[in-house]
Amino acid sequence: MTITHHLDDATLMSFAAGALPGALAAVAAAHASMCLRCRRELAMLETVGGALLADLPATPSAQFDPRRMVPAGAAQPHPFAAAGDREIPRPVAGLVSGGLDSVPWRWLGPGVWDHLLPHAGLGRLRLLRVARGRNIPEHGHGGMELTLVLRGSFHDDTGRYRRGDVAELDETMAHQPVADAGGDCICLVASEKPEHFSGLIARQWQRLRRI
Repeated sequence: MTITHHLDDATLMSFAAGALPGALAAVAAAHASMCLRCRRELAMLETVGGALLADLPATPSAQFDPRRMVPAGAAQPHPFAAAGDREIPRPVAGLVSGGLDSVPWRWLGPGVWDHLLPHAGLGRLRLLRVARGRNIPEHGHGGMELTLVLRGSFHDDTGRYRRGDVAELDETMAHQPVADAGGDCICLVASEKPEHFSGLIARQWQRLRRI
């Protein structure tokens, strides 16, 4: 597994400081468990943060622990440890019992399904499955969105994303993700606010399916 799309430096800093909303933090932790580069960056940030806090009074507001942002019940002994060959990253493994092949998918539209996941904190966390060759209608975002590929791959105007890659978008960006022909693409997706679809049909679809 070769990861080419990583978390932005600012996102890593927010995660290390415990400042990411719960859903986004869950995806950040999941990516870090798969990505040696981001784990090293987090370790460095935690070391720097610990040094800066060493001389401060030990008040609750000064105690940062990014592992608190991982969903309750999902953490394993060390949530940033390598996930091995398992498809579901260790920090969120407790939220998906039985693996990706046993997920009770909710049909959203032709070739598109999702499954909402419980989590601690703000935002929405879900699994999203798109059939090979299908796409998500063009849309923008009301806030930050993190998408981590767990199976298959997809592409959009920003590049191609394979297993372990994370796509990071904000309210300034719109895209139309397309699942590659090799097989269904399954991603772990966190968003601060609902998407904004461009087309009339897509907006009606969003309203009816409440996505």
